[in-house]
Amino acid sequence: MRLLFLAVLRRHTGNAITAQRVRDHLEAAGHVCILKNALDFESPSEISNFIKAESLEAAMALHLYRGGRLLPGHGIPFGIIFGGTDLNEDVKQGEKNKVMGKVLEEARFAVAFTESMKETAQRQWPHAKDKIYVQSQGIATVPNTTFNWNTFLQRSEINQSADNLHVFLLICGLRQVKDPLYLVDAFSEWHQEEPSVYMVIVGPEVDPVFTREVKAKVKRTPGVRLIGEMAREDLHAVVKNCFAVVNSSVSEGMSAAILEAMDLEVPVLARNIPGNAAVVKHEVTGLLFSDPQEFVRLAKRLGGDPALEKQIVANGREYVRMYHSWQVERNTYGQLVRMLEGSSED
Repeated sequence: MRLLFLAVLRRHTGNAITAQRVRDHLEAAGHVCILKNALDFESPSEISNFIKAESLEAAMALHLYRGGRLLPGHGIPFGIIFGGTDLNEDVKQGEKNKVMGKVLEEARFAVAFTESMKETAQRQWPHAKDKIYVQSQGIATVPNTTFNWNTFLQRSEINQSADNLHVFLLICGLRQVKDPLYLVDAFSEWHQEEPSVYMVIVGPEVDPVFTREVKAKVKRTPGVRLIGEMAREDLHAVVKNCFAVVNSSVSEGMSAAILEAMDLEVPVLARNIPGNAAVVKHEVTGLLFSDPQEFVRLAKRLGGDPALEKQIVANGREYVRMYHSWQVERNTYGQLVRMLEGSSED
């Protein structure tokens, strides 16, 4: 079967990585999967022309609004994967909510990463409750074994011996929903007390206006650094070398960066929001903070309590192995895509 797969493909962001992984699963099941950036299509008629030109028989979209709204009405069956901002943010806007409800009416299936995402979707669109499945993200990490940590520190303008450093890594695309500046002032105060702690923000420049704001703030803030996007293998190597991975997002579907850190046996400190609390159990698989001051308190505690660090790392790794199996995810999508086979609509 020839499938169109629409997603918002900003390089090295969670949605792009998820889309590429799901595409690989679909191709492993014997399908031809054409992955396209939803932002490249301005109207359903452009999608219609593309479907005809490529002789596509079915479709999928990651993100119910940005991808999903382009799929109804083309006479081919489709499925949806919820992103995060669709259920956490877009749902609050009346017109978008209505559009998403109509997309779900036509979709053969919808995939939520967590039970809480499924419950949110069911509350919003009760008519779709029987077609929503839960499949958590499958995680596989591939750190570059030749990566040089000291070179990375020099590039980050951290001129200290790696032995004494505590680098906290915040991985996110630079856009407001990721709130990369949330911890910056509190962290900088801590850095001025303890010069061995640094925060490094790594990620692509998604929102140009907001990126300028982030760059300006980081430039004048001691102890905080900003690095552009990196190849995935290099990023995983950076995670493996850092002291902890941080997530300060306002909204998350399911953070791949958090799960990858757990897989790489690195502690996680995450903002206490539903998407993060679904995967980080406080003091078990990571630490949850509700404000910047609590983040600093927990980060200090983690640094001074090797037993807590060891326990969190072991539990996090086990959690990913148990609940975020790449193979289970592959099997699930292999089964779901069968719901799109041999059932093209008139």
